[in-house]
Amino acid sequence: MTSLAGANLRRGPLAALALAVALLWGAAASGASPPDGAPPRFSGRVIDAAGNPVVGAMVTFEQGDPIHASTVFSDADGRYRSPRLAPRVSTRVRVRRIGWRDLRVDDPAAVAGDDGALDLPLERETDPAAVAAQLPANHWYGLVLARMEDPVQKEELKRQCTYCHQQGNRATRIVRDAEEWRKVLLLMGRMGGMVSPELRAVIPDLFNEAYAPENAIPALTARMNEPDFAPPPPTEVRRALIEEWELGGRASMQHDLVVHPDGRIYSVDMNQDQLFRLDPRAPGATREHWTIPHGDLPLGGAFATVDSPLTPNTNAHVGPHSLQVAGDGSVWITLALGNQLARFDPESEEFEIFPLVDGYYPHTLRFDPRGRIWFTLAASNHVGMLDPATRDQVEIRLPAASFAQAVTLRALPALLFLGRYFDLRGAAAESNPMVMPIPYGIDVAPDGGIWVSQLNQRRIGRIDPDSFDVEMLDTPFPAPRRLRFDSRGKLWIPSFSGGLISRFDPGTREFESWDLPIEPLGSDVPYALNVDRRSDTVWICGTNSDTLIRFDPETEVFTVFPLPTRVTYTREIDFDAEGRIWTSNSNAPTWQIEGGVARVLRLDPDG
Repeated sequence: MTSLAGANLRRGPLAALALAVALLWGAAASGASPPDGAPPRFSGRVIDAAGNPVVGAMVTFEQGDPIHASTVFSDADGRYRSPRLAPRVSTRVRVRRIGWRDLRVDDPAAVAGDDGALDLPLERETDPAAVAAQLPANHWYGLVLARMEDPVQKEELKRQCTYCHQQGNRATRIVRDAEEWRKVLLLMGRMGGMVSPELRAVIPDLFNEAYAPENAIPALTARMNEPDFAPPPPTEVRRALIEEWELGGRASMQHDLVVHPDGRIYSVDMNQDQLFRLDPRAPGATREHWTIPHGDLPLGGAFATVDSPLTPNTNAHVGPHSLQVAGDGSVWITLALGNQLARFDPESEEFEIFPLVDGYYPHTLRFDPRGRIWFTLAASNHVGMLDPATRDQVEIRLPAASFAQAVTLRALPALLFLGRYFDLRGAAAESNPMVMPIPYGIDVAPDGGIWVSQLNQRRIGRIDPDSFDVEMLDTPFPAPRRLRFDSRGKLWIPSFSGGLISRFDPGTREFESWDLPIEPLGSDVPYALNVDRRSDTVWICGTNSDTLIRFDPETEVFTVFPLPTRVTYTREIDFDAEGRIWTSNSNAPTWQIEGGVARVLRLDPDG
């Protein structure tokens, strides 16, 4: 009989319980693979030292290299059942729940019963520092926000300091000296996350005091022994199945993804100038990738500077960012750094590149009913339109909020040219940087109107698809980011730094908003949302809390789905034909993600 020690079950004590369970399981190194060759399954209970059920534990089964991980939840009796797993592939099991020590079983088949029966004993975590480390980043970030009295600075901090990565994950909650903070803030500014001198002056002490272990750990774990400290997710969440597929390597960043009508998933690696394709239906989940041509563009593309702002190990000349599928099945991509659009033909597997006539940093794109492509140009405050049939292009300049903004935006080509010879980014990061509008999300209304958000300006706007006339409207909340229409013509908008979602009626011009129910309130930063138009259910990225959030507009009820991988900075959301939810895990830098490799993930609420 193979013992649990032989299976490399890694956790704390519970040796007596482990031995007893091993005797009950019996010898079954090959028992998890049924005689008929069907994919194996494991099932059993997640239990504590006394044999009581542990409810709502995430049980993850990892297979292959690169990893495909499948996660289920234990029910009210502690029971779980894995999905069908690939046969003749080594499997690893990880079990986790906040307040309990992670359990890992490296060879579950060696200790499971003939029918795949496998009970999983968890041990309570009694070390407050270890419990605090299990909490998502937003809990830690909430400690920083709670110390801020100025609401303007608090909003600026949330908008700028969570721009492309989680704030409050293990890699960011470090106490630094003054010189280290200077370097961090300078790098942040070079990457585009510029903060005002007033905020820059208080950040070092603010973060050092909030994240100092002697302050943070007692604050985060004061109630760790109370039953409601980290309650299990509700019953409907515990029915879900979450699957994750690693794509790329440690230097990759899978930014956006899109579900193709043929069922395959396309994702762009912004750091490595690559387009990935994942077929989740194929045995082993076929992964393919292509390098996007960059011609003679230098590293950094149109934004190349004398002191490149790119992170180490980045090989980005064109920087693919967002993608959508055209009516003919081709995949269109914004090349943010290359200042281009690209068309990929899935049949010929060839790219066609479309340089832009005007504007800088193509960001998010959508198709209108005529097949035209509309896209935001984040750096230059434009919205662009490309007609693939005629190759005609139009760039529409959005209104600036001030005369100084307008002058700076028109000087952008000259500034980019000078940046090849002088460190303008560094100078701006250490001075009083001007806040620029940043056109971000874009979507097409049922009536054909084009709606866009300006991330830094508390504004959304409508562009007439025929006359190209622009109308701008103020929002009652900050930082509107990636917005989407529902089937009834209502526009749903996430407030990135406001921690809420809002529904806008283009007819009445009225907003209705709901705060996200992520504790502590206001600590999450919803990067994007999407609306499943079959039911008009809204799905939101819990970008700082390792969650996906569902909102039912009819009942006004939120449902929070925790995700199994820590440091999951979710980007775009899409749906497949079965109504499952897809998104990407693209924290920047990628090595901060648990496991160090970007993933795309699929949530099936019905399991």
